[in-house]
Amino acid sequence: MKNLLLTGFAAAGLLISCSTAKTAQDNRAEFLKLKGDWQVTSVDYDKSFSIKPFDEGADAQCFVGSNWKLVPNNYSGSYSLNGGGDCPVVNQPIKFEVLNGNTFQFKKIMDGTKAKQNEVGYSLTLVGQTENSFSLQQSVPFEGEMVNVIYRFSKIQ
Repeated sequence: MKNLLLTGFAAAGLLISCSTAKTAQDNRAEFLKLKGDWQVTSVDYDKSFSIKPFDEGADAQCFVGSNWKLVPNNYSGSYSLNGGGDCPVVNQPIKFEVLNGNTFQFKKIMDGTKAKQNEVGYSLTLVGQTENSFSLQQSVPFEGEMVNVIYRFSKIQ
């Protein structure tokens, strides 16, 4: 009876570990689809709010047309704002990861620092991912309300 019970626990553990491994592999496969060069095609939010994302001091609309390079195999990348009008020119290295298949987190890497030295980062929700597009949704607190900002990305061919 003990052997039967132990065999049952071992089989259950094996099934759980295989299921977890498959989920991790599926998440990794989705994460790897982010590899490449991307452009923000639109930034959508309630325009009655003034939003300056990622501590750049620039309006969210300055991110339209920005280019993002994502390299999942070493969790690195960068984004660049093109400038023009009231928008600054920015070239920002980042470290990023995707957790649980849909949480896109990144940290800006400042000159002379390493990612582990930077404790400030950003967490967005990865939605609508395809081979050639995806969106990131950021919930930003503003005067007691949450404002959702959606960044739509298209792959640069």
